[in-house]
Amino acid sequence: MDRQWWKESVVYQIYPRSFMDSNGDGIGDLQGIISKLDYLKTLGVDVVWLSPVYESPNDDNGYDISNYQAIMDDFGTIEDWEELLKGLHDRGMKLIMDLVVNHSSDEHKWFVESRKSKDNPYRDYYIWRPGKDGKEPNNWGSFFSGSAWEYDKNTDEYFLHLFSRKQPDLNWENPKVRQEVYDMMTWWLDKGIDGFRMDVINLISKEQQLLDAEGPEGKYHFGGKSFVNGPRIHEFLQEMNREVLSKYDVMTVGEAIDVTPEDAALFVGQDRGELNMVFQFELMGIDSGPSGKWEVTPWTLADFKRVMSKWQTALQGKGWNSLYLSNHDQPRMLSRFGNDTSPELHNVSGKMLATLLHTLQGTPYIYQGEELGMTNVRFESIEDYKDIEILNMHKEYLAAGTDEKTIMESIYSKGRDNARTPMQWNSGPQAGFTTGTPWLTVNPNYKEINAEQAVADPNSIFHYYRRLIELRKQHDIIVYGDYQILREEDEQVYAYLRSLGEEKLLVVLNFFEAPAEFVLPDQVTFSGQELLISNYEVPADSNLGHMHLRPYEARVYKLQG
Repeated sequence: MDRQWWKESVVYQIYPRSFMDSNGDGIGDLQGIISKLDYLKTLGVDVVWLSPVYESPNDDNGYDISNYQAIMDDFGTIEDWEELLKGLHDRGMKLIMDLVVNHSSDEHKWFVESRKSKDNPYRDYYIWRPGKDGKEPNNWGSFFSGSAWEYDKNTDEYFLHLFSRKQPDLNWENPKVRQEVYDMMTWWLDKGIDGFRMDVINLISKEQQLLDAEGPEGKYHFGGKSFVNGPRIHEFLQEMNREVLSKYDVMTVGEAIDVTPEDAALFVGQDRGELNMVFQFELMGIDSGPSGKWEVTPWTLADFKRVMSKWQTALQGKGWNSLYLSNHDQPRMLSRFGNDTSPELHNVSGKMLATLLHTLQGTPYIYQGEELGMTNVRFESIEDYKDIEILNMHKEYLAAGTDEKTIMESIYSKGRDNARTPMQWNSGPQAGFTTGTPWLTVNPNYKEINAEQAVADPNSIFHYYRRLIELRKQHDIIVYGDYQILREEDEQVYAYLRSLGEEKLLVVLNFFEAPAEFVLPDQVTFSGQELLISNYEVPADSNLGHMHLRPYEARVYKLQG
């Protein structure tokens, strides 16, 4: 058993713009985070992942970086950041930073120079190509709609941007670019950070012919065959590890689009010298139709279990999983996979989903507000939304003839602003997030769902999370035990066994509102049991062999013998 601190940790993601505002300008900031460190300590998390706080024109909420070694004015100063790092370390917590190096901002000094002339020393820091037949170099579409190429009349060439046109892709083929990145990473690590979450890291290697993607003429298409897990991706990551990461005791997690467990094993294999774990998106696509995320389709527990089990078993003994159901790019997990229709179902379904995340093999990631059961939001007007992806999609779909109501329903289900509404601290004005006008409207349900009430209520989702985190620290089996699914064909209950040596852990989850029966398979033998945690009171004489489960009921047993 290869023990590592990052395997035993629970990570809490902070989206700084929406976490806590200290100065009344409506934007969360570093001093705001510092004021809530004791809250995080009470919750019990080990690591804070801080979404980007670097200097940025903020076209894509900080994921367009104009200076990798400076703090955005909205968030504070480098001195504030240093105070935050010290505050975390003093409380026994660690800090990982976002590393966004597939692209920079077009306002980064490298790109400002790069676009000046074809012979500028920085020209080759980015991916420039001449047009073809009076159009873009190829037919690739951007992740944020439209072409992935932007024409620059100054030099009569196009630059590649897989995301916003203000996010030009860096040219990783250029060894100077790679050295700039490694020097910057070293600078932050020497300041004392504990690792990196790496944004879309498996897109950094592009095949150099930049061939057209398949699809009908006259439209833009996903060119992933040329840049997802590109030809030199493992070479680049191994070089990064060799030059930088291996010299520090850090954790790394790479956001990896369109990866299979077999791909992931290459990124996270213990002998590979690349990353500790990846964020994969297979589960996040479970309710997306053929045309993508905005075509919302019903998900089934069969598919959910299939995806989870595939990743659990494929990486067992080979690598390490990341465990998450929500983040800054995803809708709220309780609205998506739980039930936000009544206070009672909200409470038990939030706890059931938490039980899943904290009892599988892997490192759990809590997204801010998840521990309170924060939910999706339904703003009446598109004017209330701020996310570039939502706004581009709305414009594109309207132009294509989709009606407003259909578009808004897709946004209510899948829009990224669902996760970005301000953190709900109390029932006072603006949910206690700011004394000013928040940059994004607060979810109206903050009077019922907020941290002050949750911390005061021993039966809250918050305290359930706290107990789950404590259990991980008390029982090695929760961290390191092998995974085995039980009754795979059951369409209502997700049950699995974790095993470590002679120890066994049984997890049983009713995923729906209807009551359910669960019969334990004959091969699971035991002489005694201890109920570690549950989201309902369980009678002492409850029959473990044949369970009657209430709506969204979750139980975790340690089995003896």
